Amino acid sequence: MVQKAFHILILLLFFEITFSQEMPARDYNLAGASNQPPVVHPLEYKWPVIYADSSLPNKKRLWLVGGVQAGLWIGSFVALNEFWYSDYPSTSFHFFNDNKEWNQMDKLGHVFTTFQISNISSKMWRWAGLSHKKSTLYGAISGVAYQSIIEIQDAYSTEWGFSVADMGANILGAAIFVAQELTWEEKRIRLKLSFANHDYPKDVKPRYEQLFGTSFVERYLKDYNSQTYWVSMNPRSFFTGSKFPKWLNIATGYSSDLMLGGRENTWTDKQGIFFDRRDIARIRRFYLSPDIDFTRIPTRSKLLKSIFLLMGGIKIPAPTLELNSKGKIKGHLLYF
Repeated sequence: MVQKAFHILILLLFFEITFSQEMPARDYNLAGASNQPPVVHPLEYKWPVIYADSSLPNKKRLWLVGGVQAGLWIGSFVALNEFWYSDYPSTSFHFFNDNKEWNQMDKLGHVFTTFQISNISSKMWRWAGLSHKKSTLYGAISGVAYQSIIEIQDAYSTEWGFSVADMGANILGAAIFVAQELTWEEKRIRLKLSFANHDYPKDVKPRYEQLFGTSFVERYLKDYNSQTYWVSMNPRSFFTGSKFPKWLNIATGYSSDLMLGGRENTWTDKQGIFFDRRDIARIRRFYLSPDIDFTRIPTRSKLLKSIFLLMGGIKIPAPTLELNSKGKIKGHLLYF
């Protein structure tokens, strides 16, 4: 179900890039202050700078950001109801326990998506002139609120139900964002995603096409077997006196593949034929790999800032060490 949230994330990315192109002039002519811009140490300079130095919020921008986010919430709710949930019968509010489905890949998707939405929303509130603390908290609330669109509609659908685990994952994603911003005022740890089309056995092609679609976009959004989620840490930010390049990260990842059903590899097709493919073992995989934090690469180019912004949640292909649930260790020259 996490694929539904990606549409909201893409919309918010568009708005953040739009706002980030407007670089408001900084007001240095404050009482008792020099007219010269402050000296900032290269390691402390955070890109992109998308807000003005001001002790008061910009009311026009507050209304704009509030309107945009409210519009996105309402629009997404209506669109999902019309184009997704309308295909399934409605029922009364009920719960659904999906804790053991998809080897928890869907839960990581919820954590990742809420983290990214919270980050984007926070930047929008900061652009509107709110303090760092307020914009951080408003961003996190917005992130959970956006994800709640899905949880609320799931709760009234016969196909799904309200998932406590999904909501917990949403809150965790927002909490990871808030904890870093309020503690360090920066993201030393980033949540990232990488994708590579999984090579399925030919005899299960109808099944995976039914579940995950055939186009690249469908597979990118839906196919848990092809996704890897990463926790990417920046060593230089923790050890400022070290010789680590400031843009170099160390990432640990998790994926699971050969999953042809939520809990196990059994299913019944539309003709009522039962398939039992438990002979195909579902495998968990754990990774260790270098990474790049593009947001720590200084640039004055607006184009590069936008590109780096988009790359903030994407794990780059790199040499990777893998340990899987069968106890095997494998090296990858480049893992996507």
